[in-house]
Amino acid sequence: MMQAALEWQVEETCLNAWPALREVLLDGWLLRFSDGLTRRANSANPLWPVAHADIAASEALYRRLGLPAIFRVLTLIDPSVDNCLAEAGYTSEGESCVLYGAIGEIATARDPEVRVSPLATPEWFAAMAALQRHTQQEAETYRGIVGQIAIPTAFAVLSSDGGVVALAYGAVHNGLLCYESVITDSRQRRHGYGRRIITAVAAWAKEGGAYGACLEVEADNIPARALYDAIGLKRELYRYHYRREPRRS
Repeated sequence: MMQAALEWQVEETCLNAWPALREVLLDGWLLRFSDGLTRRANSANPLWPVAHADIAASEALYRRLGLPAIFRVLTLIDPSVDNCLAEAGYTSEGESCVLYGAIGEIATARDPEVRVSPLATPEWFAAMAALQRHTQQEAETYRGIVGQIAIPTAFAVLSSDGGVVALAYGAVHNGLLCYESVITDSRQRRHGYGRRIITAVAAWAKEGGAYGACLEVEADNIPARALYDAIGLKRELYRYHYRREPRRS
């Protein structure tokens, strides 16, 4: 697969793996709205190598729903978009990397202690809310976002000594696995739990015929990037950051 085709295939997969509660198409951009939970689900995302963003129309739509206008700016699009947003006073934040690995190069391992299910159970949601320290409203929004996923999924949980120590889910679109919500209990780090749950999800995807895996991670999250590199997600395909509208007086 050509580099550009793979990059946009990965982008499409990531959008489908973490959908929004509501969406609007606007001149080559997908505007996403999810009650403010995560920037990815509440930002304008390019659908191809656009060279323009309708800032005023986007702001009007986000304002209508009581949200700030945020643009997710990929290195795959024309740099003039980022320059235009900067000139309009939009601040930069959340520098992130999109990583990829061929499935044959990724560590996979079925683990009898990692429970994998095609559906998220109430217990899985409760554990995720606890580990992410979500408020009740945030937990409800999270369940709503996950409930919007239409592509095949695997929800994984790893417990130790009667408590949940790691969670994650994977979603596969057109042969690509996307990891989402990978989290380990902060009190249970450095025990290999994250690696075990990631490789178990990879095994599920490989058995289903996936040819590759991808995920998005903040550029300065060194421990997470080290883990993903160790299991085979070594290739950085592209980067992105967010541009947030300035506060209006």
